[in-house]
Amino acid sequence: MYKKTQLIILIGFLIPFFSMATTIEVCQNCEINRIAKAIELAKEGDTILVKKGTYQETGLTIDKPLTLKTEEGAIIDGQNQGEIILITSDGVTIDGFEIINVGSSHLEDYSAVRIRRSEQFLIQNLIVRNPFFAIYLEKSKNGIVRNNKIYGNAKSEFNSGNGIQLWYSHENLIENNEVLQMRDGIYFEFSNHNTINNNISQNNVRYGLHFMFSHNDLIKGNSYINNGAGIAIMFSKHMKMHHNTFQDNWGSAAYGVLLKEAVDAEITHNTFQRNTTAINVEGSTRINYKHNDFISNGWAINSRGANYKNIFTKNNFLNNSFDLAYKGGMNNNSFNGNYWSDYNGYDLNRDGIGDVPYRPVKLFSHLVHKSPEAIILLRSMFIDIVDFSEKVSPVFTPDKLIDESPSMKMITHD
Repeated sequence: MYKKTQLIILIGFLIPFFSMATTIEVCQNCEINRIAKAIELAKEGDTILVKKGTYQETGLTIDKPLTLKTEEGAIIDGQNQGEIILITSDGVTIDGFEIINVGSSHLEDYSAVRIRRSEQFLIQNLIVRNPFFAIYLEKSKNGIVRNNKIYGNAKSEFNSGNGIQLWYSHENLIENNEVLQMRDGIYFEFSNHNTINNNISQNNVRYGLHFMFSHNDLIKGNSYINNGAGIAIMFSKHMKMHHNTFQDNWGSAAYGVLLKEAVDAEITHNTFQRNTTAINVEGSTRINYKHNDFISNGWAINSRGANYKNIFTKNNFLNNSFDLAYKGGMNNNSFNGNYWSDYNGYDLNRDGIGDVPYRPVKLFSHLVHKSPEAIILLRSMFIDIVDFSEKVSPVFTPDKLIDESPSMKMITHD
């Protein structure tokens, strides 16, 4: 009875609150023709509807719960003067704007939209063109950033910003965004328990997605195409990455995934195709690589040392120039039950497992590491003879690095 009474009192309080919420229209011929004025006049819970037109405004601060939405064709032009929208309240929605001409500053990190110390926010359906930073979350949580399109013009990482940035921001959903030609498409620093779902990050100068000191984040269903590197996970723990596509990340230092001091990660059900290096890993421990496809990469895996207790199982390695480059000791790393397209063993008992173990490290990959110019000899008959000799009697390659149970057929993933 007590709880029912509380509910009735709460409903009685909310009904007049919502009944008082109004919609304020902004248009170039309206009584209110500036967004800043509408924000000033609005009360908590109000909706501001911005009609079609170009509004030259900057420094808009939203410090109360509001919904700011548009008709198609509403543009905010910041005239390169600085930050355009700053949100400092919980419960704010920004929906549907095109934002152009954000100011540039390496001291201020000007953004099209900055969310500061806020919760329960929704940033959606924006088109942001040529920003310094586009959407910046600062000590904010439990929000959603979705269905936004960010088109940058970054030429180098030294004079450009990131598409979507999270700093000390937790438990947010970043989904269905498209980020092109920024420094990093999406960047996380000290940001935990976030979900990054179904985004496209393409043509970014440095990384499509970049983590620093961030933990327990989930990356699923995203595409990383033609970036400096697809994803960089650095000094981060308990990351889960599955059903992503890494494609055409080419360059002298380009990777599908870069792992640096990562611990306890799961990398499963991803596709790596036509990357210079699919996965470059250094100083990382207890990473589980399972049910991934490595297709036509330069290097599928480049293990650069100090990697401990990592497991590679049920992966397909298909037509890579080098399936594995390996530096350092085995360190309890395990390769078992993978499919290797270069494997030419036999299966007399027809159990689907090769009777002869497979050695994935080629002597030629060792030679290329020592002398990169040797790559011009790739696929020559001489190199085939050298690699065959090394397999028969390993001298330079790790003699214990073998897949004891190579699959005879490509592995079908769940």
